[in-house]
Amino acid sequence: MWIDTTYRSRETEIMDDFNMEGPMLKETLVKIDQINRRLGGNDVTINGVLQLLRELPADQMVTIMDAGCGSGEMLRQLADTAKKINRRFRLIGVDANATTIGFAKELSVSYPDIEYYCEDIMSEWFEKQQPDIILGTLTLHHFPEEEVKTLLRLFLRQARVGIVINDLQRSALAYRLFSLLCIVFNWNRMVRTDGKISILRGFKKKELEQLAASLQINHYSVKWKWAFRYQWIIKNL
Repeated sequence: MWIDTTYRSRETEIMDDFNMEGPMLKETLVKIDQINRRLGGNDVTINGVLQLLRELPADQMVTIMDAGCGSGEMLRQLADTAKKINRRFRLIGVDANATTIGFAKELSVSYPDIEYYCEDIMSEWFEKQQPDIILGTLTLHHFPEEEVKTLLRLFLRQARVGIVINDLQRSALAYRLFSLLCIVFNWNRMVRTDGKISILRGFKKKELEQLAASLQINHYSVKWKWAFRYQWIIKNL
């Protein structure tokens, strides 16, 4: 089957409904975490954070905000990383879905250094936050082009040190491989549907570079990472 990846898809995902709740949502969040863990997806974000930390004193408390945090898996891994490298993090997760935030809190009961807020990242509340580092892990592709620009402008105003974007490469090969995995593992309808749409809403490297140019972002790097990810590190210092 031929897949056209020339342009980003405008199709919405089931998960884009902020009012969604129920066992399928939780099951999907767990499955996303498992896929990211097994394919090394979260390492892309952690590596980006470690690169930004080089700009800061080792004894400085660093506030890291995950915009669109999902189950909080990324923040829990960062909390574990902080212990390993002897750094102090204040970790904040933000998501617009109340069920998702409730689930993240359940999974993070042994992580008192993580705070969660049910807020829209396009809200006035979010605009007032000023963390050191903002993370966008599989978040940016949920937004159409103009909203991506709006969100990035917001991140650039807020983040004192920098931004780490970890998002999907729009690729026909990635689409076909994911479709095969769906058959092999018999994943639920939400994982199958949203996963395929997510890939088609992902980015190509030149698009991220064009976004950087249009927003006059000068200090950044965009690198392809396994599995079909882009790591976009933006320095604000």
